[in-house]
Amino acid sequence: MAGPPRRGPIGCGRRVAALFPKPGLETGAVKWHKPLLMEDFAPRGDLIDSDRLEQLLERSDLRGGLQLVVHLVLLIATGVAVFEAVGTPWLIPAMIPYGVVLVFLFAPLHEAIHGTAFKNRGVNETVAWLAAFVLVLPPHYFRLFHFTHHRSTQDVDYDPELLIAKPEGLIGYLWHVSGLPYWGGRLWTTLGHAATGGTDEFFIPTKTRHRVVAEARVLWAGYVIAAAVSWYFDSLALVTYWIGPALLGQPFLRLFLMAEHTGCPRTDDMLESTRTTQSNFIVRALAWNMPYHTAHHLFPAVPFFALGKLNAELRDRLRAVGSGYFAFHRDLVARLRSQSPKAS
Repeated sequence: MAGPPRRGPIGCGRRVAALFPKPGLETGAVKWHKPLLMEDFAPRGDLIDSDRLEQLLERSDLRGGLQLVVHLVLLIATGVAVFEAVGTPWLIPAMIPYGVVLVFLFAPLHEAIHGTAFKNRGVNETVAWLAAFVLVLPPHYFRLFHFTHHRSTQDVDYDPELLIAKPEGLIGYLWHVSGLPYWGGRLWTTLGHAATGGTDEFFIPTKTRHRVVAEARVLWAGYVIAAAVSWYFDSLALVTYWIGPALLGQPFLRLFLMAEHTGCPRTDDMLESTRTTQSNFIVRALAWNMPYHTAHHLFPAVPFFALGKLNAELRDRLRAVGSGYFAFHRDLVARLRSQSPKAS
């Protein structure tokens, strides 16, 4: 069965062509005919001058390294607070900020699978693997999932994010925000890949299924070893510094990610289907500038540190701009409360 008609341009340069699988690969349920190479998309020359775009496309090991250091310093500082709080009533409160910084390792993982966190490909892969281990989100699997999302944003047939059940009503919203569906899905999916040696996701080409299975098995081997070591030494370190904080921090990541597309029109136009959300320096730093999400979707080859400048170039053309994350969720909850579960 052929895919739907070719979508509009998403405005990327040739530099990320190697990050995408070749067109026409069998993907299990369908034979994919949608354009998979970045050369297949015409750059949005109507949005930005090509010379200016070329400047913004420059990647940097230094800028990526500095950003990663900042993230790790925050992780260590909040981790020290958790260490000091062990055995006191302040342990859970201390775990929350640490858990937020921990789960926001999703940001360097996301940037690394794009190949834009660093100029050096090996460093990108290493950072992606380390963050992937923490988040139970294998890097190659996530790359296939996420690039399909980029190619098919808000497409009800092909955007894998839309195939995940969305919250209905206020109870569904709270369940989604809890992060428990995320962790359940991650554990079930990766364990299924590792145990069965198979994949059935439509966005995984047949030729790369073995790689998805292999990385799932690597992750689960690591988890089994970590659990065995923890049991042998009768240590609660895994719970204190990983499992507990990850559970407490995940709701904040869910709240952040929901603002990117929720409520946006189901259209090919990235200016309408993707939301940029105004935020403060702390959020932008923790999220590696992903609040500039429209700019990222229009030009996903532009590295994180240039997204602020790219956003400035596009500011007058943006059509979906949120005034803040609190305002977004305030309005969303108000709509959910006023609608029936089916309508919401």
